Amino acid sequence: MTVGALIGAYQEDDSGQLRALLPLAGRSLLDYQVRCVAAAEAAPIVIVVERVPQALQDIFERLRLDGIGVFPVSDIDEAASRFEAGSMILLVGDGVVAPAEMVANLAAEPEPAIAIVPDDEAHAAFERIDAESRWAGVALVDAHLLNSTASILGDWDLQSTLLRRAIQSGARRIPAGEAGGRTILVESADQLGDFQRNLLAASRSTRTDWPSRFVLAPFEELATERLMERRLPPAWLVWAALGLTLAAALLFVRGWLVTALVLLVLSTPLDLIAARLANLRLRPLASRMPSRRALWPAAGLAAIALAWWEAHHGHGWMPMIAALSACAFAEAARIEKSPFPAGADLWLASRRGAIFSAIPFAVFGAWTAFLVVLWLYAAVSFFIVQHARHFANELTRS
Repeated sequence: MTVGALIGAYQEDDSGQLRALLPLAGRSLLDYQVRCVAAAEAAPIVIVVERVPQALQDIFERLRLDGIGVFPVSDIDEAASRFEAGSMILLVGDGVVAPAEMVANLAAEPEPAIAIVPDDEAHAAFERIDAESRWAGVALVDAHLLNSTASILGDWDLQSTLLRRAIQSGARRIPAGEAGGRTILVESADQLGDFQRNLLAASRSTRTDWPSRFVLAPFEELATERLMERRLPPAWLVWAALGLTLAAALLFVRGWLVTALVLLVLSTPLDLIAARLANLRLRPLASRMPSRRALWPAAGLAAIALAWWEAHHGHGWMPMIAALSACAFAEAARIEKSPFPAGADLWLASRRGAIFSAIPFAVFGAWTAFLVVLWLYAAVSFFIVQHARHFANELTRS
């Protein structure tokens, strides 16, 4: 069934500014709300507004540039006309910060549903439903109810009236904890601090190699916090990592070995940061994204370029044999390591692991020795993966 979204953006905070404009994770509260419902595949996304200041218009334009269409309306009849007959509508309260998981879970409900919180002191700001519960700020209603509400609304508040009518029509009540987490009704920017820290923590992906876990983590955290307030597309960082890797391969061929290694080291956190930023914006990077898939072959090309330089400067063909063998073993291990859960292959051969392993050899100029050790590292990783795969197959047969 088609699911749309209706978001309120007309109430003001304690300072007289629209709650929708309060800052959250480098964007705004409304930006976050829209991306939540878009991640739940809601369309159309209708924003109920009374006025559209320039800051709000900028948000709408930025969302459209990111491929998320929004429709600001000030008239309830126009809002109702945006939704198809028989569709369901995600209702997100003005100033409500809800976990993306809750929004997605409610969007998947087959029947109208309302997320609720207890009627206690901690939730005193939320709208009371009855003597025991209050509205958590997210609900799923049907379009027919919105249309009939529009015809009788008058001077009443749209969200409150629609909520009351949904309750009267028997909408299912779901405790917020069961629906996907805790919501916040924001009245000032100070209330968003904890939620923003939780968003940053939740944006971390599994660190699957030892450099990303033990070396790059502080840089990744710092860069993510700084860049989340910028309009930099995350995909650009991945392309930058690919560009640095290819530039390193070119420098290896020209004999600028240390400079090339520096470029490779600089490339290592960029795809991690890009993934964090994409997760914060609720639009994760595609696993089959061309630039992401090209990072591994580009790193192999850099190793072969280094081997070519070493082979042509007095080390015979051993560097080239070692580099080609390392690439073959590493690729085979990458393809075969399906038995390993995410993060369990921490010490096996990886792109970042190979780059950081080169540093001590570079200090002594032992580049050929590095390529031989890389060959052994990749071969051992491959045999470990093969053993794990064989063991997993044996368990399956038994």
